Order: sequence, then structure tokens, then C-alpha cells
Amino acid sequence: MISIKDKKACCGCGACVQRCPKQCITLHEDSEGFLYPVADASVCINCGLCEKVCPVINQHTAHEPLQTFAAKNPNEAVRAASSSGGVFTMLAERVIKSGGVVFGAAFDQQWKVVHTCATTIEGLQKFRGSKYLQSQTNNTFREAEAYLKQGRQVLYSGTPCQVAGLKKYLRKDYDNLLTLDFICHGVPSPGVFRTYLRDEIIRLSARQGGGKNTVLLPCIPLVAESDGLGEGEVKIQSVSFRDKRKGWKKFGFALGLSKASAAGEKNSVLLSYSPLNKDLFMRGFLRDLYLRPSCYACPAKQLKSGSDITLGDFWGIETLLPELDDDRGVSAVTVNTEKGRALLQEVNVELTEVAYSEVVKRNSALVHSASEPKGRRAFFEADGLTFEAKINKLAKTPFSLYGMLRCMVLRVCPPKLIHIIKHILRQ
Repeated sequence: MISIKDKKACCGCGACVQRCPKQCITLHEDSEGFLYPVADASVCINCGLCEKVCPVINQHTAHEPLQTFAAKNPNEAVRAASSSGGVFTMLAERVIKSGGVVFGAAFDQQWKVVHTCATTIEGLQKFRGSKYLQSQTNNTFREAEAYLKQGRQVLYSGTPCQVAGLKKYLRKDYDNLLTLDFICHGVPSPGVFRTYLRDEIIRLSARQGGGKNTVLLPCIPLVAESDGLGEGEVKIQSVSFRDKRKGWKKFGFALGLSKASAAGEKNSVLLSYSPLNKDLFMRGFLRDLYLRPSCYACPAKQLKSGSDITLGDFWGIETLLPELDDDRGVSAVTVNTEKGRALLQEVNVELTEVAYSEVVKRNSALVHSASEPKGRRAFFEADGLTFEAKINKLAKTPFSLYGMLRCMVLRVCPPKLIHIIKHILRQ
């Protein structure tokens, strides 16, 4: 029976919940806003399947990829809407066109990040763009297994620990399964994001004249104009963690809202855009203040997830291949299996082969877990402070200085030294 004694020993992938034959395991949110499995001992039959499918207990072997590339989607519109080089969309479209199914992370109607599937090209739009929150896999491992048994090709994308969880859940290899993960810095707390979102909407509404009379509806999507909004009501229209309006390297956080300024008037759209170094949530995320505990001891670094392809931002591309740098996004692609290589060869992506060490040098999260900062406990225990006060107190190092030092060390330091310097800067 699964029993979590150390929270670093659970990545929240949900494999145990979905594999339990008695369905006696459920996920419960803790005080930090993360989900953990809890088993009902009165129903459990002690079959041990929950532990056998756990990717933390049963870790894969670390390895290096078959090939590594810098890559771009030649479709500029898709690349602009993507976090980096737009490679995921090309791979996903290829699977959809062959009659397959794609699983990925998307916002639901309450602006939580959940895993779901798409069977059409249009359905892939919800997967584009980074979502700096831990997603809920819900029943998608079961759904993927059902499609695989039907003989349909399945592309499952997620964090490395989620892909590792899927692999353990399935307990066998499927020729028609393709898995894709990304270079993961760590997943922030959905609970913390809810708090941030609430405070940000109140602040924006007050700035726009809503004041105390503003009606806050932060977890309801934009409704059709015919449905109407009551006076002062505010609803979320869009959330973008990686808005590239000022370029790929200077991305910001953008929040779109719908608001009725007076009864009977048309909805007005308010847009909040914050540069990376100004947005409160991103400042805390980049200082690792509210990552899941397992992210500080990630079980899936060094390509241990078993994925076929790993994608990420090719930060520092200007120092390696300046001719590729147009500040619109370049992907780092590691091809980990022959299946992954075959898939990549089937799409018209612009590829430039590079050494694996060059990617690791510029994105050390591929091999190193985040270092737990001293301020993490203080963040969650400071109940008397607002979210803004906590960030201003615990993430005081100006990001401009941090970013400048980071760029300097990326150019000259080996990966292990980079990891040590990042750890020091985050204290």
C-alpha cells in the first residue's frame, strides 16, 4: 500500500491512483497546494501494484541521447505562439494526421492545468505554450492505454516524471506509443498560483476603477457576450506564462481579463503584461520558492524518464550558433530512442546537430535538480503576509543582476560549476 512519509518521495504523477485495481487511492491537496495519494486501508488488498508503478521507487537508468539538435518550426506563426521553437506542434500534427491521439497539458474551465487528449489539429492549440504549474494527469494513463490497445498511435507529452509514471503504469512496451517530455526546471504549486491569481485580479480591477465593488470570479473562463457579465464582474480570458511580444529571451507573464464596466455595456478586455523580472509569480518560481518537494530530488533527470524525445529552450544559442538566433525561439531537441529519431525524420523541422554537452551547458536543468532555497519554508509558514510581501522579502535579489551573472557563467563554466553557482545565487 502506498504511504508517503517523505514528500520528496512522491512526484504526483498519479500512476498509483490509476493502476489501483480497487480504486482505493485518491489524491488530496496538502497545505502547500500539491496533490498526494492517500490509500483507504479498509479497501486495499495489498497487491503492491501502486508501489510497482511508482517512478520514484522504480527509477530508470540515466543515459545520454542518440542525437541532439537545435531546431525551429519553419511556420513563423506557430513558432510565435509556442514557448520556444515550435517543434512539439510539428510532431503532434504528424501523429494526428496518421489517425493518432496526442496527450498534453491544457487549462481547464477553472484555469487549472490538467492533462487531456486531442484528436484534431485544431485541438492541439490548447497544448501550446509553457504552463508553469503541476498538471493533473487524472485518468489519461488509462485513456492512453485504451487507445494503444485499439492499435492507434499515441503521443503522450508531459514532465519527465509524468512520462516515467506512464511507462511504469503500462508495464509493457507498445510499438505505437511515442513519449515526449521537456527539460523541466521544476513544477510550482497550483495552490500558490491560485493565491497569486486572486491577488493579481483584485489589483488589476482596482487599478481599472473596480475598487471594493468589483465582483471577483477568477476561476470562470470568459463567457460569450450574449451570456452577459454583471456590473463589475471580472473573468479570466487568457493566461500566458511565456508571452513573447518583447522577444523569446525577454518573455513575460500576460493575463487577459473580461470585465463589465457598467450594467448593459459590452465586455471590456483588460490585459496585464509583466516582464519576467517584475511579475511576482515568476520571480518566486525562478528562485525555486514553491516547487514540489520532489523537484529538489527529481527521479527523472539525465533522461531517466524513458521518453523518446526531450524538448526544451536552447538558451544561449547566440553563443554557439549565432546565425540561428532571431529571438523568436529555438528548441533544444534530444533524440533518445530510435522511435524518436524516426518521428523527427518524418517532419519538416529545421535541424542543426549539436553536441549534447552544449545543451547541458546552457540548460543544466536537463541533468540537475533544483536546489531547495532557504526561503522555501519561510514562504509557506509566513501566513500573516500577502503573496506580494512574501516575494519581496524572499526573492530580493534583482533578477537583472541574477540574469547577468547567469549569462556570464553559461558562457565559460562547465555544467557542475554552473549548478553550484545557481545554488549560491538562490540562497
